[in-house]
Amino acid sequence: MAGDQLQVLNALDVARTQWYHFTAVLIAGMGFFTDAYDLFSISLVTKLIGRVYYYVDGAPDPGSLPPRVSSVVNGVAFVGTLTGQLFFGWLGDKLGRKRVYGMTLMLMIAAAIGSGLSFGSSPTCVMTTLCFFRFWLGFGIGGDYPLSATIMSEYSNKRTRGAFIAAVFAMQGFGILAAGTVTIIVATVLKNFYPAPPYAIDPVASTVAEADYAWRIILMFGAVPAVMTLYSRLKMPETARYTTLVAKNAKQAAADMAKVLQMEIAVEEDKVAQIATAQNHNFGLFSSAFFRRHGAHLLGTATCWFLLDIAYYSQNLFQKDIFSAIGWIPPASSMNALEELFRIARAQTLIALCGTVPGYWFTVGLIDVIGRFTIQLLGFFMMTAFMLGLAVPYHHWTTPGNQIGFVVMYAFTFFFANFGPNSTTFIVPAEIFPARVRSTCHGISAASGKLGAIVGSFGFLYLAQSQDPTKTEHGYPPGIGVRNSLFVLAGCNILGLLCTFLVPESKGKSLEEMSGEAEEEAEAAAGGGGGGRSVGIVPV
Repeated sequence: MAGDQLQVLNALDVARTQWYHFTAVLIAGMGFFTDAYDLFSISLVTKLIGRVYYYVDGAPDPGSLPPRVSSVVNGVAFVGTLTGQLFFGWLGDKLGRKRVYGMTLMLMIAAAIGSGLSFGSSPTCVMTTLCFFRFWLGFGIGGDYPLSATIMSEYSNKRTRGAFIAAVFAMQGFGILAAGTVTIIVATVLKNFYPAPPYAIDPVASTVAEADYAWRIILMFGAVPAVMTLYSRLKMPETARYTTLVAKNAKQAAADMAKVLQMEIAVEEDKVAQIATAQNHNFGLFSSAFFRRHGAHLLGTATCWFLLDIAYYSQNLFQKDIFSAIGWIPPASSMNALEELFRIARAQTLIALCGTVPGYWFTVGLIDVIGRFTIQLLGFFMMTAFMLGLAVPYHHWTTPGNQIGFVVMYAFTFFFANFGPNSTTFIVPAEIFPARVRSTCHGISAASGKLGAIVGSFGFLYLAQSQDPTKTEHGYPPGIGVRNSLFVLAGCNILGLLCTFLVPESKGKSLEEMSGEAEEEAEAAAGGGGGGRSVGIVPV
């Protein structure tokens, strides 16, 4: 197909790994760094916010967010993300990746700063303004999913495309570590400057007034990496695949990629015009032609992402059991507010360092060697095995002396999620759909995943409650228990494994081969004798 392929696209497919690839990874990856920081940091500060704004005089334990408030504060960003994935995914195909790309980052900067400036004279006012800004933060984050994946896939060569897209997604791991590190630093500095007694000794003095600044500083810091990359993102040229295949501007595509690749590229205007007028090139997302060619693929990418995120986000429910069992986080009443913030950040950062980050980079190293299909299948299988390994002997793991084994099993579940479907569900939708609907299809797949995240985070928060009404968390009704929840999650992983068979392998193939656009280019070449002003591809 290379002989029939547009030369500007072939030049990208066969290009050796160059500096511009790493620049693109950094620009797109810093968006995901910011995304992960913003979404992860809220989980670190919710207990502190509860102490500051929901203190009850005479209560044996520190103040905490009521269940409904906690669900809204944590979930509103997910709702914003889901909405943003659909909206910006569609907009990226209508207006172009570059024109929309800067909008998402500017929205994230404004909303991150606004989250830290949440105002009001009562807890209700503060939580309302915080949720308002968290929604728009999520909306901007949602746009980054389809746009970053699509831009990186359209810039990459076909030999290492998977690794580059995976590297963009892997920046999430560093964002999580950054959120933990910033929280640890802020908590350490403030607790050293403003020492306070534990809650059990002096409930009022245990939460110093400066604690209200701590969570605000942590949330606002999320704007810093976004500001650092905004200029570079605005200066990126539009991808050649959008300019050629969607905007039909062969001259602009050749000029842009000549600068990027540092070579002279043919301006094939006649060939692009012939592709544009081909009848089979004009089908849309809701057409029978799309359903026939890519309906099963979209079903597969959306379903796999949905099922993966149910399991992935529900795993956070077990962290409190692990942390308390191994003594990383003692009872809240034995600490002051800033000490609790420090310990929560340290514990979650260690979990991320050991279980989350390595899996991302195993994917980067191996995805173009063993392929997307194998990694996703292996990931779902191993997640199933480890969840059953936690569920079947659950009582064994929860007895004293066996907690280290529980932590190891838990960490491996996270590892195979990231060296598995958590990475591949992000990568594959950016590779297998036509350029004119690529961003939209990725947004639909990602939004399906975020719906699964909402189910996993909040549905299982209620489902995993003890069956004994006397042992449920305050404000929650009885559920089916953690052990039974683990069996349900293992079932989700098995379904994800089966749905993987709906998704094709894209390793080593061009985007046009995967989407069927290569056939259209071949027909255009046959119809016009390869037309266009072909001046060849010559290194400058």
